[in-house]
Amino acid sequence: MTAAQPGATAVKQAIQWMLRLRESGPDPALQQQCRQWRTAHHEHEQAWQRVIHLHQDLDLRAVPGAGLALQTLETSQRRLHRRQALKLLGGVAMAGTAGWLGKDLDAVNAWTSDYATGTGERRSFALPDGSLMQLNTRSAVDLAFNDQQRLVRLKQGELMIACSPQRPLLVQTRDALLEGFEGRFVARQDSDCTRVSVSHGRVAVHRPGNGPLQWIESGQNWRLDAQGTHRVEQVDMDAMAWTEGLIVTRDMRLFDFLSQVSRYRHGYLGCSDDIADLRLSGVFRLEDPEQLLQLLPRTLPVRLRQRTRWWVRVEGLA
Repeated sequence: MTAAQPGATAVKQAIQWMLRLRESGPDPALQQQCRQWRTAHHEHEQAWQRVIHLHQDLDLRAVPGAGLALQTLETSQRRLHRRQALKLLGGVAMAGTAGWLGKDLDAVNAWTSDYATGTGERRSFALPDGSLMQLNTRSAVDLAFNDQQRLVRLKQGELMIACSPQRPLLVQTRDALLEGFEGRFVARQDSDCTRVSVSHGRVAVHRPGNGPLQWIESGQNWRLDAQGTHRVEQVDMDAMAWTEGLIVTRDMRLFDFLSQVSRYRHGYLGCSDDIADLRLSGVFRLEDPEQLLQLLPRTLPVRLRQRTRWWVRVEGLA
């Protein structure tokens, strides 16, 4: 029988202890605290032994600024130390605890980003310049604010920015650099493109290669991808609704609707091909995705096939 693997929390705590001990040098009191943590639960010792084993193969000594390292780990604000933690997390995944890491990257995002949200979570943050940022589910960003620029790097997911009028705020996505002036806009990074919607003000789009500057005006929706910048004239979902905890659809394909709902829950959610093109219009609350799914058979000729809480397939009645 395969031994149970330590959970995500225990692994993260073990890495914390590892880095604290490396940063502090000889410290009998800290070593005793670590021993007490290890003996408090068998899972702690499992996690510790796994991290110790990996540490023998990973070069974690080149971490300049030991004092900075501990502060970084505890606040998740400075990136050098986070990269060392991520290196350990990656090693742990390859060594056999990929179950929790491969199934859900929430913990990794939280540890390696300045701001992050987990599955189904939406959060608001006040940025150093007074701008407001909201992160949608499964999103992660890093900040680079200084005297010369205000930059938000969207690493994953979706954000809403309400810009302070001090000076332009930059949002770096995989497909373009967005320059927001006083106003409000949403940027979502999908697997094949970046989608931008502006509700107030205007956003300048800077594409790689010094191409022509593109302006997105209030009320417009655009798609940015490898082929170019394209205005979306017909939208089937309100891009801003998630900031109010809603999905608002207008004649949306069922397949696309389920793809959106799946962002807010763990596990598999899909539908059979014969009903993928059914159309759906309405206002749906995001606070309980499972309850939301129960509404579908009341609206469409479908049924829910549910093997477990984490596996749901929508099928036709025939």
